[in-house]
Amino acid sequence: MSTTFTLDTSTSRAHPVPEPVRRLTVPAIQGRKVDGATAEPIVMLTAYTARMAQLLDTHCDMLLVGDSLGQVIYGLDSTVPVSLEMMCAHGAAVRRGSYQSVVVVDMPFGSYEASPQQAFESAARIMKETGCAAVKLEGGEVMAGTIEFLSARGIPVCAHVGLTPQAVNALGGYRARGRDDAERDKILADSKAVTDAGAFAIVIEGVMEPIAREITRSVAIPTIGIGASPACDGQVLVAEDMLGMFERVPRFVKRFDDMAGRISAAAERYASAVRERSFPADEQLYGVKRGS
Repeated sequence: MSTTFTLDTSTSRAHPVPEPVRRLTVPAIQGRKVDGATAEPIVMLTAYTARMAQLLDTHCDMLLVGDSLGQVIYGLDSTVPVSLEMMCAHGAAVRRGSYQSVVVVDMPFGSYEASPQQAFESAARIMKETGCAAVKLEGGEVMAGTIEFLSARGIPVCAHVGLTPQAVNALGGYRARGRDDAERDKILADSKAVTDAGAFAIVIEGVMEPIAREITRSVAIPTIGIGASPACDGQVLVAEDMLGMFERVPRFVKRFDDMAGRISAAAERYASAVRERSFPADEQLYGVKRGS
């Protein structure tokens, strides 16, 4: 028994109450892969708010508080400007709104690259302020020492290889990686390095499909694909992309709804009701007898 928060959806207020929490764990996620195969694929989506976490939680094994919130929530051009404060605030909200999933929080650009010690201080702050189970950082061989440093000190790390959005300025854009032998060899070497360093899982983003398939076959830890391969041990998408909140649909995204269209239609109905004075009606008013 532990104390957590339940979110009262009628008021959107969180109330601390004793509640049994049977949340998935990092070892349970890592243990999904046995002898190089994952019988039950890992389901992962991004979440940035308590309410979205609440809605996604029962369907997911992992919730990623991605630094993609910079673009999705704040309208930034890239993930580079995202701060540690932003990640902590949204990570804490997602942790409060979820009860089952393993919550993983991205380490933002500039919070871990300088040294393993810097990475530890940033990761420790994230875990203390959010209650998350793990952090995610971008980079392969160059970050292997940092991953080993964090893992040895009790901080589970999800690695991220292939297309790494925080390096967009160095990469020159968001094109898929692994189009030539040199890139392929680097991605494979990166994956091996982070595995050997102690990462519990790897997000593989935006790579040629055969590369993701080869990585999944060659490493002992789960791989989670985004624009990668159906052969990966799991999949992740930005929830807002999956829900159809944006007009642009990246090649690797499948829309499972048209939430943008539905929200716009609801707003149109609301605006019409206000303008024709049919809202608010008696049932939305206080101290008025219905029909008076």
